[in-house]
Amino acid sequence: MVIFLRLAAVWLALVAGQAMAADAPEQFDTPALAARYDALNDVLRCPKCENQAIGDSHSMIAADMRASVARLLREGRSDEAIRHYMVERFGDYVLYDPRLTLRTWLLWGGPLLVLAIGLAIMVGVVRARTRSRDTVSALAPEEQARLDDLLGDPPRTTNHSTDRRDPS
Repeated sequence: MVIFLRLAAVWLALVAGQAMAADAPEQFDTPALAARYDALNDVLRCPKCENQAIGDSHSMIAADMRASVARLLREGRSDEAIRHYMVERFGDYVLYDPRLTLRTWLLWGGPLLVLAIGLAIMVGVVRARTRSRDTVSALAPEEQARLDDLLGDPPRTTNHSTDRRDPS
């Protein structure tokens, strides 16, 4: 039992040491590099965590990304070059503000385009129904008289007034 407790204590110390080492802050020669590192960690998104920056994430992929950012900063790369490197490696998802490309235009403009097409179709259908209703009711006087005879309706007057009040 004592051996088991000692092994568990050693294992716990190793795991805790790894966890603390994974979150150890990077050390830079200048405060400007440290500020750039912090800024990049805030604008790059962890691919594993949903909507969490790599600076806030405890996942292994975020730790790898933070190490890559630190390495690239030490190599003298610009912030834009580091963002480009991360996009090449992980895709546009790592950027909180994705670049404006054809795909993003389709993503944001596609639903609006479908809505505009749907509205155009709806307007066309309403206009076609209105026109067809007008053409059906617009019979020549001879045709209207013949229709009235066939249906047994009393003859209609040609007065198209909408005033239905009694004239007397």
